[in-house]
Parts: sequence; structure tokens; C-alpha cells
Amino acid sequence: MAAARDAHRRPGLPRRHPHSGRNPSLRIRLALLTTCLSLATALPAQAAGADDSHLEGKLPSGAAYMMDVPASWNGTVLLYSHGYSPAGAPNPAQNTPRPAVRDKLLAEGYALIGSSYATNGWAITEAVPDQLATLDLFTEKFGAARRTLAWGTSYGGFVTTMLAERHADRFDGSLSMCGLVQGGVANWNSTLDPVFALRTLLAPGSGIRLAGFADQAEAVAAAKSLTTKVDAAQQTPQGRARIALAAALHNIPGYNDASQQKPGPTDWGTQQSNQFTAVRGLLQMPAFSWRQEAESRAGGNPSWNTGVDYTALLGRSPLYKEVTELYKEAGLSLRGDLSALGRAPRISADPSAVGWMRKTSVLSGRLSDPQLTIHTTGDALIPVQAESAYRRAATAGGSAGLLRQAYVDGPGHCTFTTGETLAALDTLEDRLDTGRWDVSPGALNSRAGQEDPTTAARYVPYRPSAYPRPHDLAHPGDNRP
Repeated sequence: MAAARDAHRRPGLPRRHPHSGRNPSLRIRLALLTTCLSLATALPAQAAGADDSHLEGKLPSGAAYMMDVPASWNGTVLLYSHGYSPAGAPNPAQNTPRPAVRDKLLAEGYALIGSSYATNGWAITEAVPDQLATLDLFTEKFGAARRTLAWGTSYGGFVTTMLAERHADRFDGSLSMCGLVQGGVANWNSTLDPVFALRTLLAPGSGIRLAGFADQAEAVAAAKSLTTKVDAAQQTPQGRARIALAAALHNIPGYNDASQQKPGPTDWGTQQSNQFTAVRGLLQMPAFSWRQEAESRAGGNPSWNTGVDYTALLGRSPLYKEVTELYKEAGLSLRGDLSALGRAPRISADPSAVGWMRKTSVLSGRLSDPQLTIHTTGDALIPVQAESAYRRAATAGGSAGLLRQAYVDGPGHCTFTTGETLAALDTLEDRLDTGRWDVSPGALNSRAGQEDPTTAARYVPYRPSAYPRPHDLAHPGDNRP
């Protein structure tokens, strides 16, 4: 398969961009001219040294960058966007998801580049310009690529899609893996729902703050307080049922880590135990600490649950049956708890913070080039329903023909094998070369087997349920604060 791809990209041959409506040769010349005017005279692609090149350094923003260019560069550059890096954590430059993927791609002739982003946290306003600056610097040093692809994992899948939507002239296609493609407003709304349910049902009258934190210390203290309540609740059937209800509002799957026991279809107890672990993880970082960091950027709370019907939300969840069965076993009234959620005082958003999030962190669904997204079905951090949110946006934005989505049957967040990752890239490139998509599980698994015969591939037919709190630029009337 690698040889077949290389045959499409022999040096000296102009690249056709199927169905794009653009002249690719003219586009490359204009991009090269722009680079020459804004940076320096660009070297031709063949001017890279005889040996493989590895470059690291700092962009003017302070972001670190990393570039690996093989001596036998095939003319394609992959701009990788990494996942979320919490405030205070190490934040090195990354240009691939993992070393095994890097080694395979370099052996196949790809140039690999990426940056750290200038700051940690919800760094979308730094990530996009830093990634573009990394691409500019690559062009300055190695010449204009024949093909440029954006790809990324997790939060980096969101950055990738933002690049694809808002800077389409810089890319030929994109691959978002386990991406936060529901966008910022939907993400923070959906993260609010389970903690609201937990506070209402397990800690009524506690006053535990769920949003609008003064600082990181207040967020961490709130997380600890609610975690204590959740840990105690897990010891009783009634508490476990209520934790399952909270998990269902966020669509946290009942098998979300490879170290867990895989439950049977009606093994509600094991499903709930697995969800409990994921709920604790949600409390310890995303729902409080990470939220506070995002709020500090937005200038307030960008999420809300005013007007949300939690009975309807639960009814649409694929975990509804589990919740009803656990409530029966516990002798607890599900109707009563849903009524309590309905009566509980709601959380309102700060309009200016919503405006900032909509401007910087909400996707439009308007693509100009092909995008493939892949997601594991057992993802607790960014539940697979995020893909439904983006499919909805792309359909409304007129981009459904350019978007394809594929699913790996496995637990965990971004737990793709090397073969599954490379198969997705192969599929995107095949779409660019032929103008046709083939994202059938059989084709993807076959490609994955060619790339890595040692590990079984797990692509399956799958269609996720609707995302619980969708919010995109194509649907401005949904979920108004």
C-alpha cells in the first residue's frame, strides 16, 4: 500500500486535487510566492540534506516546534496537533501520536512537523497560529510540499478541524482522531450536566460550586468535595444508580478502559463500576480544574443548563436501560430523581464568555477539503457521540460529501493501534488521489493489516447516538443560555 501511495507522488508530477475546483499547480506557486515575500526565499523540496533531518527550536510565540524530514521525502508533510496539556504539565513539541507511528511514516517518506502551542490548557487561540507558523517555517527550510495534511488527536483533533475549516487554503485534507469535534460550547455544556446531577442528588444543599470559579484553588476544592460524596455514594445501591444516571447524561460508556472487566450486555453492575472510575476522572480534572482554566480565558462561565430537560436527555442516552435497571434494583424512584433535577436551581452562563467561546472554539461544519474522523466506541473522555455533533454541523454546512467517519470497537481514549492510525491516513490519501471514499470497515482493516500485520484491526460498522448538548455555528438557536 505504501508503494501504491508513492506511485501517486513521484517527484516532478503535478498533483491533482479531485473535485476541489482549484488549480493545484497555481495554488502551489502562489503559496510559494507568499512564503517568499513573508519569510525568505524558499528552498526547493529536493534541497533537504542527503541525510534525514531533525529540527527542534522555538517559534517567536515561544512555542516549541519539531520537524522530521527523511532524506527520501515523498513530498507530503503532516502537521500534527497534539492533545490537551493541563496547566503546569510538561508541554513539549509533538509531531506524531507515538514513536511507532513516527517510525513507520518516516520510513514511508513523510515529513512530520508539529508544535507545542505557546501555552497549556484551552489554548486554541495560540494553537492555530502556532501550527500555521510551524508550517510556514517548514516551507522556508525545506520548500513547498506537494501535499499538506492536518491531523491530530483529542483536543488536537479539534485544533485540526479548526485549521481545516478556517485555513482551508493551507491544507489538502485532514484527519481528526478521537477529536473534541463537538466544539467548545457543547463540550463545557455537556461536562456540566453530570456534575450538576451528582451535586443535586448526592450533595443537595452543599453549595459546591460547579462553574464561575475564582481561581484554580477553588476549583480543586470543589472537585474534592464532590468526589468525597461520590465515593461514599458508590458504597450503596442507591448511590450507584445515581452515579449511573450522571454518567448517562454524559454518555460515559460502561467499558472505557482496557484494564477493566468487559461487561456483558445486561451486566449492569460491572458497567456501572467501570463508569464510576471514569466519573471520578471527570471530577478530578476536566469538570473542575480544566474548566477553571478555560473560564479564565473566556472571562467567565461559558456554559449553562437553563432550559435543559434532563428527562428527555436521559431518554435519548444509549445508557437509559442500564439506569432504569439499576434504579429498580435499588428500589429508588427514577421519576423522583428526575423531578429533583428539574426543580433544582440552574446555572446560567456569562454572555461575554459564551461570545468568546463561540468566536474562538465553535465549529461551523464548513469544510473545503476532505476530512476523515475516527473514534473509539468506548471513549469516556470525549464520548463517541461527539462525532454525531460534527456530522450534524457538516450536513448543515453543506460539507457532508467531504466528511467521512469511522469507528474502532475498543475501550479508551485515542487507543488506536499503529495499524489503525496509518490505515486512516492511507484512506484519506486514497480519497485525495482517486476522488472517492472507501471507509468501509473491511477496507480500513485491510489497510491496517498491511501497515501492521502483528495486531488485529478493529474497525466496525457503527453509528453513534446523538450528542446530548450540540452547539455549532450552523445551529445558533440550539441550547441558548
